[in-house]
Amino acid sequence: MDSKKCIELFTDGAAKGNPGPGGYGTILRFGSLEKEFSQGFRLTTNNRMELLAVIVGLEALRSKIHPVRIVSDSKYVVDSISKRWVFGWVKKGFKGKKNPDLWKRYLIAQEGLEIEMVWIKGHNGHPENERCDVLAVNASLSRNLGIDVYYESIKDSEELF
Repeated sequence: MDSKKCIELFTDGAAKGNPGPGGYGTILRFGSLEKEFSQGFRLTTNNRMELLAVIVGLEALRSKIHPVRIVSDSKYVVDSISKRWVFGWVKKGFKGKKNPDLWKRYLIAQEGLEIEMVWIKGHNGHPENERCDVLAVNASLSRNLGIDVYYESIKDSEELF
């Protein structure tokens, strides 16, 4: 993909304690235009935040005419999308898979898009990944943490049995 003609989406997620307080950071770039997104949650996991970072970026797109290059340090997210595992999970009703709520949301967000997944090593000096990490960590430390309703409801039901 030609970076001049594609939308670049850089993402990272963080969770202290895993599960614990967490957050995501996202940078959306097209040419010289750039927008950052981040949010923190009181109880979540790193993988949920990694995936949510991608979803939030895709949901922010107003047009689906340009291809999207997603750059992430999450093997969980990159492999699940690029190796098309998530589409097999749909056929099995996500049986035994974690984060079905977010994967279903991802599937809606990616409809009609040409997506290229790029894995990079985290904490390795990649400027946008480092910035997304700062956004994610700062969001996880904020005083106004959101509630990851699905995760907390699953966690509560697991503790009952």
